[in-house]
Amino acid sequence: MTTAEISGYLRIKERTVYEMVSRQQIPFTKASGKLLFPRRLIEAWLEGQTELPDTALAPPPMIYAGSSEPLLEWALRQSGSGLAVLTNGSRHGLEELAAGRATLAGAHLIDPETGKYNIPAVRALLPRPDIVVIHWARRVQGLLVAKGNPLKIEGLADLAARGLRVVTRGEGAGSQILLDMLLAREGLSPADLNIVPRVAESHGDLAGMIEMGEADSGLGLAAATVGFLPLWPGEEFDLVMRRRDYFEPPFQKLLTFARTDAFARRAEYISGYDIANLGDVRWNT
Repeated sequence: MTTAEISGYLRIKERTVYEMVSRQQIPFTKASGKLLFPRRLIEAWLEGQTELPDTALAPPPMIYAGSSEPLLEWALRQSGSGLAVLTNGSRHGLEELAAGRATLAGAHLIDPETGKYNIPAVRALLPRPDIVVIHWARRVQGLLVAKGNPLKIEGLADLAARGLRVVTRGEGAGSQILLDMLLAREGLSPADLNIVPRVAESHGDLAGMIEMGEADSGLGLAAATVGFLPLWPGEEFDLVMRRRDYFEPPFQKLLTFARTDAFARRAEYISGYDIANLGDVRWNT
């Protein structure tokens, strides 16, 4: 919708619309150089502004959705959180949370234009006033290679130049978005890589494909079973939820367990994790 159309739709003056945009109080885009308001996001935003008694809406299912995160998935089980795990990529997790099909979402979505993690995606996909983003960990991403790096892989440009087999993640996965960005920085694109047909479903699956000889390399987290070439040390992984669910037992059990010595030892064992700021509030609408 245009500014005039959204003004009529909301029954407010156009000047008020511009003020709301300047304060970032309403979903909008400038993709075409003009202010536009995606109807689907406007409707979701309006729904999020609606005040209802707590009994009017059923609570979401006890599900963690989003990115596959080894330390988190282990902690969800060990903490007794009661949350089932459904991992199909960061963007999918945010969409499941927005649709009320999950209680907790995990994401590591970088905005290639700003370099900021998760907040731009949360604002775009969850335009409602009760969303919080909690920091989980800062992680190192890099190229997984066979143990000992027998092919002497040196980086992304080397993979492209030698036509080595690369395994990728699914569309909407944070690792795939990061890979596209890192390739662009080297003047490359996915089309320059020799990509194997099967997509890795998780970081563990990616490591397994390399270990079994199905691929030579792929972007992911360090794994004990294969070699690792660090490429991106500053990835931010965050947990997203509705504000009310922050205070409920599932998340509080997870947060309490994440402060134990057992959790700290596990994070150190896996390697590539900085959990110093775990639990910090990164966004609170």
